[in-house]
Amino acid sequence: MAARPLVARQPNERLQALIQEAGCSNAGLARRVNMCGAEHGLDLRYDKTSVARWLRGQQPRGRAPGIIAEALGRKLGRTVTIDEIGMANGKNLASGVGLQFSPTVLGAIEQVCELWRSDVGRRDFLSGSTVASSALVEPSRDWLISVPDGQVSRQAGPRVGQSDVAAVRAMTQALVDLDHQYGSGHVRPVVVHYLNSVVSGLLAGSYREAVGRELFSAVSRLTELAGYMAVDTGQPGLAQRYYIQALRLAQAAGDRAYGGYVLAASMSHLAAQLGNPREIAQLARAAQEGAKGRATPRAESLFHAAEARGHALLGDASAADGAMGRAADAMEQTGAESADDPVWIGHFDHAYLADELAHCHRDLNRPAQAARYAEQALAEHPVTRVRRRAIGLTLLAAAQVQERDIERACHTGTRAAELLGTLRSSRGTEYLDDLQQRLTPFQDEPVVREFGARLELRAA
Repeated sequence: MAARPLVARQPNERLQALIQEAGCSNAGLARRVNMCGAEHGLDLRYDKTSVARWLRGQQPRGRAPGIIAEALGRKLGRTVTIDEIGMANGKNLASGVGLQFSPTVLGAIEQVCELWRSDVGRRDFLSGSTVASSALVEPSRDWLISVPDGQVSRQAGPRVGQSDVAAVRAMTQALVDLDHQYGSGHVRPVVVHYLNSVVSGLLAGSYREAVGRELFSAVSRLTELAGYMAVDTGQPGLAQRYYIQALRLAQAAGDRAYGGYVLAASMSHLAAQLGNPREIAQLARAAQEGAKGRATPRAESLFHAAEARGHALLGDASAADGAMGRAADAMEQTGAESADDPVWIGHFDHAYLADELAHCHRDLNRPAQAARYAEQALAEHPVTRVRRRAIGLTLLAAAQVQERDIERACHTGTRAAELLGTLRSSRGTEYLDDLQQRLTPFQDEPVVREFGARLELRAA
């Protein structure tokens, strides 16, 4: 094939490093690339001289860079991208990493692995990225209209079995428990390194169709968890990338119900945090439509509760009441069928629903109802849900402010601050900041000044 030079004809140090990591000779890599190309119907005739040219800065045309990346990935036992081998042809791929709902399974693997790798590498484009509403809504549209992936099995790389899938699920549950108790600031680095160092190798392995579907399901859940942890560490722009990829992996798993969960429990809550109420309702309705007939009543309850949050923030009391009623009705159906619920929805119990309803009534300026549901949530959340209990206390305090019971609100807020002092949670801190804002009209009262002073000491 004809070749063209990279910009400024600089040596391709990225490719050199990967060849060394893989333990390949130039001739050995050329053979692997030719064999891989043959599997894709390409008649490639590269040799050691071709590889030497690539290392000097030349870049093959057409599909060849992708074939080279795939060949190296097979040797390394993980996914390798064209950006990683230095053959992105000068395009700035980094800014778009994780934002695409890939049309193919192979593209989805490449995209999510590049996201993990960039996250571990603390790329500046990730930490500084912002959230665009369209970046949340457009993937939901793609998910709604996309056809199921016909095949996800792979025939290259180390064998992956059910025990590997079980390990990912067990690790996920352990990380969830730690996150609930200590906050994401302590746990998220572990999640990201595990995804990049272990899970990427599993996705690049060899697995049968059934195992592949289970693997994508498990990895989707762990990727969503990493996204939630990005929210809890104050990185919403990074969170949206993880959520989009979790949605795509759920599609590869053939799990429409979990895809709905990512939209309603993850993306819509991110939209709520960013003050985009219309997108909240849109995402929740997309979840309901896309998972119709596939979700258990407990999941449907969550979908309706998410929709109610959007309507409440928009001030549409009638629509919010309707969605809250549907959420409560669906939850009432969970008793006999709870054994059929997948693991990922098991946490959404009456306490979590009460928490969601407290948010809705707070935003509709109904303090009595908000306080009642917040108290119900606090009574039912187990002590291990430390962050959730702290958030519940801030909701209760906000309702007390709305009722102008300022002394009680400050007392409740102090309890929330004490709990948050045991966590590393940006999300919890944001709820506390919101409470302080609600207390601003009463800042001349001694109890409010004392509360503010306590929070300043906590932040010091």
